[in-house]
Amino acid sequence: MDGKNEIRKISLAAFFPAVVAMRAENWRLVQICAVTVDDGYEMSYSFSKGYDMVTLRLDVEENEEIASITHIYPCAFLQENEAEQLFGVKIGHIDPDYRDKLYRIDEEAPFKKKE
Repeated sequence: MDGKNEIRKISLAAFFPAVVAMRAENWRLVQICAVTVDDGYEMSYSFSKGYDMVTLRLDVEENEEIASITHIYPCAFLQENEAEQLFGVKIGHIDPDYRDKLYRIDEEAPFKKKE
């Protein structure tokens, strides 16, 4: 029951079409992970089908906005809201958008890289 595990570095321009293709091929979204890096964020979107897993990984600049995938994968809304609120990732058109009210926290974007 061995499956493949692949990480695909992808550009921001190629990201949305790649997600649409994953959905068309019946891959299911299993997680979204945000990590702070020097110039912004590294976003990893992991999909599985059977025992195979593919992660789309993209670098996003701090002030760059990425498109929400909630219109393709409705379940993404929690993880996108989390990345936005905890890391400060700019994600446009999350549905529903909790507008930084997913968690009760004292600090704005506590995992965002500090100056």
